[in-house]
Amino acid sequence: MRHAFYNSSAQRTILENIVGIVAGICTAISLLPQLIKLIKTKKAEDLSLFYLFILFIGLSLWIWYGILRDDLPIIFTNSFSLLVNLVVIILGIRYKKKPA
Repeated sequence: MRHAFYNSSAQRTILENIVGIVAGICTAISLLPQLIKLIKTKKAEDLSLFYLFILFIGLSLWIWYGILRDDLPIIFTNSFSLLVNLVVIILGIRYKKKPA
């Protein structure tokens, strides 16, 4: 069945690659605003470390999946995301206020 967006398998492959790369870039940069805020304010009271740990596991699994598929865009974008996530986790732990 042909879709209106492409006429050949080459066009389909190009479209799939573009969608995958754009999705990966969006995911990769999604934590940058949080990271910038953490660096500027040095406060992490509202940061959910549980969410970040789950995201860390998910990103690790995406990297593994990319390796299994030999898919460099998946590997690279999720590796960048994992690195940003790890820095946010480290700063989140560092800047969380200790209970008095």
